[in-house]
Amino acid sequence: MATDKIINKKSLEFLEKYLNNPSPTGYEWEGQKIWMDYLKPYVDEFITDTYGTAVAVINPKAKYKVVIEGHSDEISWYVNYITDNGLIYVIRNGGSDHQIAPSKWVDIHTKKGIVKGVFGWPAIHTRDKGKEEPPKLENIFIDIGAKDKKEVEKMGVHVGCVITYPDQFHILNKDKFVCRALDNRMGGFMIAEVARLLHENKKKLPFGLYVTNSVQEEIGLRGAEMITQTIKPNVAIVTDVTHDTTTPMIDKKKEGDASIGSGPVVSYAPAVQNKLRERIIETAEAKKIPFQRLASSRYTGTDTDAFAYSNGGVASALISLPLRYMHTTVEMVHKEDVENVIRLIYESLLSIKEGETFSYFD
Repeated sequence: MATDKIINKKSLEFLEKYLNNPSPTGYEWEGQKIWMDYLKPYVDEFITDTYGTAVAVINPKAKYKVVIEGHSDEISWYVNYITDNGLIYVIRNGGSDHQIAPSKWVDIHTKKGIVKGVFGWPAIHTRDKGKEEPPKLENIFIDIGAKDKKEVEKMGVHVGCVITYPDQFHILNKDKFVCRALDNRMGGFMIAEVARLLHENKKKLPFGLYVTNSVQEEIGLRGAEMITQTIKPNVAIVTDVTHDTTTPMIDKKKEGDASIGSGPVVSYAPAVQNKLRERIIETAEAKKIPFQRLASSRYTGTDTDAFAYSNGGVASALISLPLRYMHTTVEMVHKEDVENVIRLIYESLLSIKEGETFSYFD
């Protein structure tokens, strides 16, 4: 399967639509509808749950179940306090970065529709150059052009409204995808492409495949915790993003050595089942798929942890997409890495036999 045939015009159009749609933690359903609509021709049925996780199922009657998973939510803000003169202070919904906020446009989601605003910041002329105040959660604020609190509320903005950045999808230098929320809308895209390729290549799997787009990962793996109890899988292959550590101000001795354009990143961690990971590495080597390695300590910080420690223990592995500038509005990945993650998941699935336990004691 040549990499130049993986991302086609239709799938790229889906990716752009999917990325440009806001999907903040706790409000993922519109993005999930786009994702499910794209997958409809390639799967047998869908499962959804109370909080919005969506699962596309292939061969649902099979007893042996394999999950491939990404998460659908993006970081955002909540309206937390409205001043008498109409300025808005925020709290995080996920790991939103306060340092990038000043001078950014925002969309405030209300029952009346989107209200535009900006994160204001004092002009350079007015700041004390001897002790400049850095951006922090306590001093960043949003201005929606209202004269007072009453006008803010009349526009439909209230405490609890969720706030996202409107930054749209771009392709930089022909092969770099740039957008907010590549973490981890790219995961949802990549597992969808695996399902499409299985269908188009007429591959019959000897197990049920549960293509899972979980919610609420950004606030503690909550969607994966819920859906794994519903599916009760035997195997889970999770995909998320990981840091490209080649850009300035990142310590490779602490964060490891990974770069965009060098292939998927295969993780080593207690939650990663060793025999399943080695199967993935053997597959990469056999199919000549470039890959990188990453060691985590007590946990991976991804939905892998939720699947691995559920249902008495599920053989789980993590294949990550290297990404620059995580949790900013200019997250960046390499097109070849995206295609190679898709290839590695696809080929790894074809290597799994019905009923495999990946037991250390067989």
